[in-house]
Parts: sequence; structure tokens; C-alpha cells
Amino acid sequence: MIERCVQIIEGGGRLDIEQALVLAEQADLERLCRAADRICRHMHGRRFDLCSIINARSGKCSEDCRYCAQSSRYNVEISCYEQIDEETALAQARENDGYGVRRLSLVTAGRSLQPEQMQGMGELYYSMARETDLQFCASMGFLTPESAEQLYTFGVRRYHCNLESCREFFPSICTTHTWEEKVETLKIARAAGMDLCSGGIIGMGETLAHRLQLAFELQELEVLSIPINILSPIPGTPLAAMEPISLDEVLRCVALFRFINPKAVIRIAGGRGRFGDEQYRLFNAGANGAIVGNYLTTAGSSVEHDLAELGRLGFDLPGNKGGEGA
Repeated sequence: MIERCVQIIEGGGRLDIEQALVLAEQADLERLCRAADRICRHMHGRRFDLCSIINARSGKCSEDCRYCAQSSRYNVEISCYEQIDEETALAQARENDGYGVRRLSLVTAGRSLQPEQMQGMGELYYSMARETDLQFCASMGFLTPESAEQLYTFGVRRYHCNLESCREFFPSICTTHTWEEKVETLKIARAAGMDLCSGGIIGMGETLAHRLQLAFELQELEVLSIPINILSPIPGTPLAAMEPISLDEVLRCVALFRFINPKAVIRIAGGRGRFGDEQYRLFNAGANGAIVGNYLTTAGSSVEHDLAELGRLGFDLPGNKGGEGA
């Protein structure tokens, strides 16, 4: 079954949901991961995509996403600020540029930005463009055609908006906005000339079938940068008591996402540090990208350690001022 599915993909075909469910439920995990790595090498060679994020506007979010420390509805102590100061942002941008990270995203808490807030972010992008060779992404909530066009004028060429989970499960994790609103923002971003980054969080109580549904929804949207986050239960949030999922569960999910989205960069993001050096097994299971450095409200692995471990796995990593990412 695994070999037949690999042949379908390497021949330019796609799996359907029934085939993916059989893989998910019956395939030996080790063989599944090896096959996903084979697909990844066939589609992408040994190129690895590095990106990083800056928490540009923190806390006081009106939305009720049950996993998120930045919601104003939950009793979580985090640093809150309207906009990161320019020198702090520039220092982070220079550091990432020095490591050869090719893309950086400003991420803001909240449903969306007002025009004056968006303009403030534009000044940050202009400053970083003057001092680095970075490419820019944005993750700033819901867009209008006007705000999307404004981001494009700032030099932003990729927009990030995680679906978080599949359409069916989404109402279980958020009630203040809809899955459909997220999809609409992705379509607006694409219409403005930006490519898309969208993925989700696993370990929020969803089933394996829900994870597959998300992978197929991303395939339908033709998303080519897919971050997979592993829930880090945060005290004070409604999901604080959620039992953390195992590495084997994450490995199976990553491998299946590779089978379903063979052309995409499968990017391991928040939560991977919980597995220590075992996390790097994910990059032999179909993943070929990562968010490096710290995340929004949790710390990540050091960039030096990530680069060393990924190099040992045989990936081609961009050097200082080096190769392009996806």
C-alpha cells in the first residue's frame, strides 16, 4: 500500500481521502516515515527552508482561540505591547539575516490591524529592508483588499494565516471567527500578489481524521508553505489540561501531510522543542522546513543547534547571504 501510494505521487498523481485514511490507520510508522522522506527528496531534493518570526504586536487579542496565551479572555501573564520598538526588531532581523535565514514575518495579535497600525508595521519593514537581505512575510489577522495591497507595497510577498484545524473541528477551538473567514483572507492575500503560508496546530483534541481533512483543505487551496505546530498547553488557557501528544503521533501526521501535499514545504513550527533532539526525526519523516528561533509566547531551539542538527541530516542549508528559500 505504501509503495503504491509513493508511485502515484512520484508519477504526478494525488491520493484521495480513502487512500490517506488507510495509510493513517494501517501503515507501519517507520516505513511510512521513510516513504515520506523519499517523496520529499524526489520533490525538493535536500533543500531546507528556514524562516523566523517577530512578535510585533503582543497580547490583548479580542478573539477566543482556546489554545492562545494572547487572548484577553484568559488569565495568562504575557508581555503586552502595541508595537515592538524598531531597534529590537532590527536586532532580530540582523541576527536572522546573519544566520542565513531567508524569510522573516512580523506577527501581530488581534483580529486585524487598523490603517495607522498597518502603517507602523510598514515602517518596520522598510527599516529591515534597508539593513538586511531578508524576504518578508506578514501574519496580521484578517485582511481587506486594501490592507493586502498595502502590505504588498511594504515589500511583503507572503501572507501567513493558519487555518489551525479543519473546517469540521474549527468551531471546537474558536467561536469569535470562522474557518471560512480565514480562507477568505488567504484568497485576498493571493489576489494581492502574495503567496500563502497556512497550516495548523495538532494536539488540540482533534482526531487523526481531522488532521487529514486539514491536509486536504490546504491541498485544495494550493498552499505551498505549511507550518505544523504541536500544541504546548499553556496554563490559564482552556486547553491547559490537554494531554500532550506523543512524538509518534506527530511523526505520523507529518508523514501524511507530505503524502497529501508533496509539493509544499512542510514546516515544523511551535512545540517541537518539547521533544529535545528527538524532534529532528521529523525532518526524516517528510518535513523540509522550520521556523527557527523563538515563537510568539514560547522559546524555541537555538538557531545554531538547529543548523548543526539539520546539517548532520544532510540538508542543504543557506549560507550567510546564501541560497533562496521556498
